[in-house]
Amino acid sequence: MANFNKRRGTAWESAVRDYLNGFLDLVDETGAFRNPLSGENIRRAAQEGAKDVGDIHAAPFVIEAKDVKSPAVPTWLRQADVEAVHAGFPFGVVVHKTRGANVRTGRVHMSIRTWTRVRLALGQTARDMSERYGFSVSVRGLDSGRWYLTTDVERFAALLSDLRAGVSARDAR
Repeated sequence: MANFNKRRGTAWESAVRDYLNGFLDLVDETGAFRNPLSGENIRRAAQEGAKDVGDIHAAPFVIEAKDVKSPAVPTWLRQADVEAVHAGFPFGVVVHKTRGANVRTGRVHMSIRTWTRVRLALGQTARDMSERYGFSVSVRGLDSGRWYLTTDVERFAALLSDLRAGVSARDAR
């Protein structure tokens, strides 16, 4: 059973990586990197040593990919934040597979803290971020450490593209 779950997780990680590379036009029609040495390429991370560095590196994000039936988003977000630090990236997010749907509809979750830092890096208001990237808020109890925002993989790819290009709220309109 463990091998089946590992294969399923690897397939999900690869699907997310391939979608983001295609969206960002980092690969040609055959799926080969346009510039194999570019730090912009989205790559599955090789595990090295005792410190986990996340599943996918999509600078400036470390992505923790999850293909499981029962979500545990706040726990996953804490894991993604630790892995981002281990990998030397500023942001950690979680991409959770939506059963029976295309990869672009997968759910991307980020903590309130990460969302705020990304918003400031883009120079956008909370309203701009919600409207442009389709974020919705999940508030669970009074502990803000359990609050997070969610969008889909397609809109996250647009956010990643804008963040890399330094698009401000003014430019995005």
